[in-house]
Amino acid sequence: MLIDSHCHLVYEGLKERQAEVLANARALGVQGFLNISTRESEWGDVIAVAERENDVWATVGIHPHEADQHADLGRDILLKATEHDRVIGIGETGLDYYYDKSDRQVQQDLFRMHIGVARETGLPLVIHTRDADQDTGDILEDEMGKGAFPALIHCFTASPAFGRRVLEMGLSISLSGIITFKNAKELQEFAKEIPTDRLLVETDSPFLAPVPHRGKTGEPAFVRNTAEFVADLRGESLEELGATTTAHFFNLFSKARDGVPA
Repeated sequence: MLIDSHCHLVYEGLKERQAEVLANARALGVQGFLNISTRESEWGDVIAVAERENDVWATVGIHPHEADQHADLGRDILLKATEHDRVIGIGETGLDYYYDKSDRQVQQDLFRMHIGVARETGLPLVIHTRDADQDTGDILEDEMGKGAFPALIHCFTASPAFGRRVLEMGLSISLSGIITFKNAKELQEFAKEIPTDRLLVETDSPFLAPVPHRGKTGEPAFVRNTAEFVADLRGESLEELGATTTAHFFNLFSKARDGVPA
């Protein structure tokens, strides 16, 4: 059993063929999907997929690229959205200084707002960070000082030093198809260090298709390729990695584990 802990089923490339995409993944042993939102306007569509498919769950949140367009998003709006039975996480949120599509201060303010809602609800925070290791780490440490909250770094591509820093804070790390790329040697070495009970796998589909599908539209089915690669790196069987990452998914996203009604 595998879980794709991060996919975008309402994005172009997947939304037109959702039923086929999900069937492809299930046929390869993928038995759960976390459908991630990035802007308020898509929350309804993301949740609708989870309402229709009992092995799909949803998150609500604002991606840092969209921060400027949501600078006035009230905390209460996000908090209210988390009450839906099928919403099991908050995000994706965080900081992206690579593209800088939104003002950095606005990104930081929204990131902290999401953290506050995660702390209040107990729902895990799904964090995007790119070229922002220092500020992401500093904000997380500062906010942890105000009260703990569950969180994971999705599509981890940062430095091992940042990885160790967030692990020390109690966060989890999710690996995407990037780990299968030839130029990801540092990431591949760090993957061996991640504790079993802090590790997840994902596709971030329709992006970042792993080898041997690189260059194609990503699909949740491809999480199996990533899992096979990671298992081999860590000297584990696919069955072992599938069991441990699935168990950790339900431990972290406990609202899914608790069997809320579809």
